[in-house]
Amino acid sequence: MSQDTRVDKVIAESVASDSNVVNQNSIVESKAKKERRKRSVAWDHFTSTVDSEGIKKGVCNYCKKEYLADTKEHGTTAMLGHIRKCKKIPCNVDTRQSKIAFQPVTGGNKGDVSIVSWKFDQEECRKALCRMIILDELPFRFVEKEGFKQFMKVVQPLFRIPSRTTVTRDCFDLFDEEKNKMRSIFKETQQRVCITTDTWTSVQRINYMCITAHWIDKNWTLHKRVINFCPISSHRGEDLAKGIVKCLHEWGLHRIFTVTVDNASSNSVCVAELSKQLTKWGTNLLGGKHLHVRCMAHIINLVVQDGIKEANISIERIRQAVRYIRQSPARWKNFQECCVDENLAKKSLCLDVPTRWNSTYLMLNRAIEYEGAILTYADRDIGLAHHLEFGHICVCDGDSDIVDEEQPVGSLLCSDWDSVKRIAKFLELFFKLTLKVSGSLYITSNIHFLEICQVGFCLSKLISSDDIVLAQMATNMKKKFEKYWGDPTKMNKMLFIPCVLDPRHKFTTLTFALKKMFGDNGATIEKDVREYMKSLFNEYSSSASKDKCGKLSSEVEASSSSSMVDIGDFYEELSRHTSGSGAGNSKSELDKYLAEDTEVGTSDFNVLLWWKYNSARFPFLSEMARDILAIPISSVASECAFSTGGRVLDSFRSSLTSKLVEALVCLQDWLRSESQPISIEEDLDSLEQLEQGMKGMKRVYGCIELYPWTLTHILGPLTHQEAALFSDFDDEAYKGIPIISLSPAATYSTMLLAEPPSLIQMSGDVNSQMQCFAALIGHFKWRKVIALYEISNSFSNMHFKLITHLSDSLKVVDSSVEHHLAFPPLYSLSNSKSFIQEELVKLRSKNVKVFVEAQCSLHFGLVLFEMATEMGMMEKDYVWIIADNMTSLLDSVEPSVLLNMQGVIGFKANINEKTQSFGEFNVKFRRKYRSEYTEEVLM
Repeated sequence: MSQDTRVDKVIAESVASDSNVVNQNSIVESKAKKERRKRSVAWDHFTSTVDSEGIKKGVCNYCKKEYLADTKEHGTTAMLGHIRKCKKIPCNVDTRQSKIAFQPVTGGNKGDVSIVSWKFDQEECRKALCRMIILDELPFRFVEKEGFKQFMKVVQPLFRIPSRTTVTRDCFDLFDEEKNKMRSIFKETQQRVCITTDTWTSVQRINYMCITAHWIDKNWTLHKRVINFCPISSHRGEDLAKGIVKCLHEWGLHRIFTVTVDNASSNSVCVAELSKQLTKWGTNLLGGKHLHVRCMAHIINLVVQDGIKEANISIERIRQAVRYIRQSPARWKNFQECCVDENLAKKSLCLDVPTRWNSTYLMLNRAIEYEGAILTYADRDIGLAHHLEFGHICVCDGDSDIVDEEQPVGSLLCSDWDSVKRIAKFLELFFKLTLKVSGSLYITSNIHFLEICQVGFCLSKLISSDDIVLAQMATNMKKKFEKYWGDPTKMNKMLFIPCVLDPRHKFTTLTFALKKMFGDNGATIEKDVREYMKSLFNEYSSSASKDKCGKLSSEVEASSSSSMVDIGDFYEELSRHTSGSGAGNSKSELDKYLAEDTEVGTSDFNVLLWWKYNSARFPFLSEMARDILAIPISSVASECAFSTGGRVLDSFRSSLTSKLVEALVCLQDWLRSESQPISIEEDLDSLEQLEQGMKGMKRVYGCIELYPWTLTHILGPLTHQEAALFSDFDDEAYKGIPIISLSPAATYSTMLLAEPPSLIQMSGDVNSQMQCFAALIGHFKWRKVIALYEISNSFSNMHFKLITHLSDSLKVVDSSVEHHLAFPPLYSLSNSKSFIQEELVKLRSKNVKVFVEAQCSLHFGLVLFEMATEMGMMEKDYVWIIADNMTSLLDSVEPSVLLNMQGVIGFKANINEKTQSFGEFNVKFRRKYRSEYTEEVLM
């Protein structure tokens, strides 16, 4: 590029840009005479100053270099020359030039860096921004925050910050891209996959199901990926099975090895239905006998809950003491002083949730750590002793949850501390075991049965213990333990086989464990395991042989000529001769593996690495081991992707639309290397608008892709969301495209935009729609109406104009707005349904039964009509009228949701009268109207 051309480029860009450069060094002098405006484009990049000697100078806004700038003597030539060569001016940066950059080494030591080649790429920056939004759990509107914009101006002025609408679209694009990558991997490998399922419930009582896939790849690396997080109609087994089958079909995963679920009865039905479907697909190994794997973590939870269900007085005294100290800031301050006196760190005391035993364990552990401080506090605050002495706890019947009696808590004794220390030590075993079996980044199936044996062995010893409290706890827990793991004939064979496929154990360890667990029945169980394992191996070897022969045959046919046919026949006969002559003496891979000595068990022994190095010796058996060792023995792996706090979505996650929930949950799991809680905070109103606008976004962006070659104007848009999209485009040229609008919704949308598109209105504006309302109201002679509207970000400055237009239009037909009510944004209400119900009760008392929704979001309208239906305000004599901005979006709503809107009158500016549905409606409407209004003439 020549210098003159470069100057022309800089000067041209200077005229249209750099309006954000802040002049920090200008010296403003008061003059009686007004200065002449500087016309040279050089002053777009320079600041005029006067030094101490009164000499006028121009200072570069970027590199701070000074030039003499007296217009009478020097002019601006020197400054224009500086613009050509100043490397700090953004316009002069060649974005195509690669630069050397230093990046931290992933997985290396702190301070380790690598040298990489880097150049600016707008699209890559947008993808990185999208990943940051997902990984760091940021709201979409983060990109519109002033702080982020200022930061990017300093970090990379060339980066054009996209709008939150664009970021949302990028998230969906990234979701599709990553999903297609994983789908292609599954299609290419055709290996079996283990899945875990878990059900969740939102605060709106919407049921969700999370499905996680687990598999070991060809490199013997364990993978875990959340592949679905979708709403389901109910927790019934049949509905769960339908959801799983739909997900598997979408991903092309028809070869499922096991399904790990918790112990709800509906899950048994679900797995049975899924087994039938796998049989239809022809991929159900051995009839699905090993398909159903029960979640070990869930069983442990049930076992421990039975142990501590009876309220232990020592635990209750600790709980009440902790609650008393935490109840007020003054008490907490006094407790911290006691910690200082006891030379203890100032940590918070944990208060448990009685229904969650792990929180009880954490509470006891922390209380034991601060025993000295609690005792010191009890000596200083007589109120604690009084609280314990006069407090009561409920004691339940041991076989039920019915309250049997209430007994006083009593004073905190030394024996209580001894008791809780023993209980905490006992619970520690199950706490660590739960964490161990819930791991999703390492294999756990090989320790499944061994850990069960450890629990059973521990409980048996404690039952005969002299400690009455622990003995009673162990007795109750043993009953629940026997329910799930007491009868070996009902246990899945996949509890035992993974232990055999661990080269440190094989049948040597399993035989010992079975005898310890089941006594003389252990030998029978071992025989059954051997037979089942042999049958499973035969399935794998026969299947692999067919695949191998088919592949070899196709290769020979593709590459051979007529002379090569004889070679193929020779090798086929040779193969039959070899297998036949050695059949009596040869051993299978399984027999060879079991005959070899076990490996020495060390702390750093890697089972997957052993199989990787020995897979060449055991090609068929290694394929079976890959599938079996991938079995997760706990279903909580899906919970670990976002939280460990339960299976109820919080208010923020519940406010997300289902498609956004799935995209964000799956993407975060796919993009990050370790599981951390997900918490996406975004207001519901904005998300509804974003998702409802996704269809419009595709149409709008499809038009934009035609520019500038064939796009001269745009006919539309039909909705508010589509109109608002044009204000989000970063290229100024896009905003000059004329839009011929067919909807009044676009009119008051563009009135609110900072940079509205060029709009040619081809239909009535907002005032016209209010006149339509008035015409209908005047026809039926309704003298009073109530106007409702929702205050939202998109319409924050328009609601007063809407009410004014409506009021003026109603005066013409001798009607009036009796009352108008502004609802706050739905996302700002902690209990939206309760709030709307209270407001509707107030409105019902005004004896006006004609309601006009002047403006609202789609979700707000649906909630409003749901509550109105429950309160009987959708029955006869009530009239509801909605505006175009809601009516135009009803086509995207499920028909079942519209049941609450039967009888609502909706205005729509653009209707296709040629559709069959409109024709049928028109005929029914005219027939009904003529029968009820015989004197009226219907035009």
